[in-house]
Amino acid sequence: MKIQIHLDIEMAKNKLSLKELSERIGISMTNLSLLKNGKVKAIRFSTLEAICKELQCQPGDILEFVDEQTD
Repeated sequence: MKIQIHLDIEMAKNKLSLKELSERIGISMTNLSLLKNGKVKAIRFSTLEAICKELQCQPGDILEFVDEQTD
């Protein structure tokens, strides 16, 4: 099981760079980059809320559950 992160897609739709988004929501570029690249194990709801508010999207637009079953 894995959660895939599609933050880059939503950022592109809104024509926002990592730097611009980090400044607008008050999260360091380093932490936002780690999130964008799927290198985090957790995300605070307040962070997710800030991202969704700025990008005008839903959490499901950013996060996707992928069931990686092996046979």
